[in-house]
Amino acid sequence: MPASARRGGQCRVVVNGKFLSADSTGVHRVAEELLLGMHEVLRRDPALAQRLSLELWVPRDGEERARRLGIPYRVLGPLVGIPWEQLTLPWCARGSLLLSLCNVGPMAARDAVTMFHDAQVHSSPASYNRGFRTWYHLHQPVAGRRHRHILTVSEFSRGQLAHYRLVEPARVSVIHNGVDHMLRLASDDSLVSSLGLERGRYVVGLANTQAHKNVALLLKAFQDQRLSGLKLVLFGSADAAAFERLGHQAGPQVVFAGRISDEQLKALYQYALCMAFPSLTEGFGLPPLEAMVVGCPAVVAPCGALPEVCAGAADYAPPDDESAWVSAISRLAEDPVWRADRARAGLEHASHKTWTASAAQLVDVLLRV
Repeated sequence: MPASARRGGQCRVVVNGKFLSADSTGVHRVAEELLLGMHEVLRRDPALAQRLSLELWVPRDGEERARRLGIPYRVLGPLVGIPWEQLTLPWCARGSLLLSLCNVGPMAARDAVTMFHDAQVHSSPASYNRGFRTWYHLHQPVAGRRHRHILTVSEFSRGQLAHYRLVEPARVSVIHNGVDHMLRLASDDSLVSSLGLERGRYVVGLANTQAHKNVALLLKAFQDQRLSGLKLVLFGSADAAAFERLGHQAGPQVVFAGRISDEQLKALYQYALCMAFPSLTEGFGLPPLEAMVVGCPAVVAPCGALPEVCAGAADYAPPDDESAWVSAISRLAEDPVWRADRARAGLEHASHKTWTASAAQLVDVLLRV
């Protein structure tokens, strides 16, 4: 750590709050939870707080969400968006260690720690538009080379970052996601009621058309007569028309729930038969853990970081074999003892993954960098 980033022996860390000016995503959730967790770790340990200070800096269009977080923040202007992140932030944070948790950090900075959640723009380019691919192909190699340290969310992602030569493995630390945010939510079953869903007779999945999410496999599986008594409930921004434009047909058993609140999602999981996640690759794969921690079994593909993250607590089915998915889901529907066992295994496994533990690990990495 350069002397300029320390004040009286204290490491000064400035957190890049640009993500608070955009619509919330899974990556943004990770950033929020780690940020809140680090503040809690420092609050509980005054001696640690003497060694590290944490400051959240945001552009003016991120102030509303920053205020809702309930932690101190500083607004910098007048720029917003990428110019704010790449120009204003590094200039104003000179002499501090810059922490960016959402894949992108100021390329000009050297005293920086940046979290690359995955390398999927390289491994699954069809999932992203040209502008996104171009920006990440420009940014990641530069940040991977210049920034003092890189974070990622799984050993799988660490290997992928090395495979695509974005950063040397020795300069990467793995910080697993937590999942206990689901336990803080009040369950809202209004969606379950409004959609007329029968408890234990539907499967939850993502309404996402990205190629690597592989949701088309679930649409095919639910055309099998063995699943005729179940519904497939997909939550997220994509609708039936979005899948049809890509040549996929959503049958009458498929229900599109649209964008839903976290509280509604918790209830949707709690009353579901299982969560189905046939992704071809994931840097981490938070949705299966979110389901498991509230007692919903998960069926996942043995791909990407999913075996690392879910271990033996999930059921697995090949990502190109819809018949195997039909069999795995059918077994949960037809054998309540088996389902109860899988629910217990998932709950036990997921309950050990907390944001406080992840935040404490991140604080330790920052002090060691």
